[in-house]
Amino acid sequence: MKRGKKYVDAAKLVDAEKLYDVKEAIDLVQKTSVTKFDSMVEAHLRLGVDSRHADQQVRGAVVLPHGTGRSVRVLVFAKGEKATEAEAAGADFVGAEELVAKIQSENWFEFDVVVATPDMMGVVGRIGRVLGPKGLMPNPKAGTVTADVTKAISDIKAGKIEYRLDKTNIIHVPIGKVSFGTEKIAENFQTLMAAVIKAKPSAAKGTYLRSITLASTMGPGVKVNPLRVNE
Repeated sequence: MKRGKKYVDAAKLVDAEKLYDVKEAIDLVQKTSVTKFDSMVEAHLRLGVDSRHADQQVRGAVVLPHGTGRSVRVLVFAKGEKATEAEAAGADFVGAEELVAKIQSENWFEFDVVVATPDMMGVVGRIGRVLGPKGLMPNPKAGTVTADVTKAISDIKAGKIEYRLDKTNIIHVPIGKVSFGTEKIAENFQTLMAAVIKAKPSAAKGTYLRSITLASTMGPGVKVNPLRVNE
């Protein structure tokens, strides 16, 4: 894959063999951001688990203290009083069967997070095959299947992110914008790491945190020392 001159120049600032301390890594990620827009900083965590086994899944959600800097569109599946509650709480879209039909017939996906009340999961299940692969299926572990729609929406809008393993046992999550500065990004990162470490499955053997890489949008990756994530 051919890289542009900006990327090549930025990559020269990073020692590909070095494991950086957290704040040193974040400083580098900001210096090597190559976009004209305010890039997102992402964390990529390779874990020593096997996602093919149900007892080694790592999945959950955490509210980042400074949010992600990204505006999030929330779709809520609810009826009656809960639908009214969701609208009052600031949900971007609220509905039931009609939204399922819209997604099925129009391939409509102008939302980022889906919340559902427990009684609506039978309806939502009809589109599980399309929501699941996109990481949009509501899940109790992530707090997106809940009767307390007000809290769910409030947390999501405040910066709640969901983390989950992909097929290669890596978690990819946004932890803030480059413009946040080192301290805020570091606080977000450490909040994420505390949640992921707490979520370690009892069936996981050996080294849990295999590797950690931070990078800005389209920027080079910077490796973080997994033994020093809380410093």
